[in-house]
Amino acid sequence: MRLSLNGGPLEVPEGPTIRDVLAAAGMEDQRGLAVAVDGEVVPRSEWGHSTVTEGQQVEVLRAVQGGCP
Repeated sequence: MRLSLNGGPLEVPEGPTIRDVLAAAGMEDQRGLAVAVDGEVVPRSEWGHSTVTEGQQVEVLRAVQGGCP
């Protein structure tokens, strides 16, 4: 199954949860992540049971510390 992850294509098995998508993209360390599916933010508590379907757009952001020098 194909979906869009941060604007690029990603192949995953059928019926993946958001956690499955993150793992397939190499994002095992999920600290500081925020996820939106088709523009709707998905609470972390739902990642393990919210499934993604063919063609959906998944956006992942990671909060980082720092700033301008």
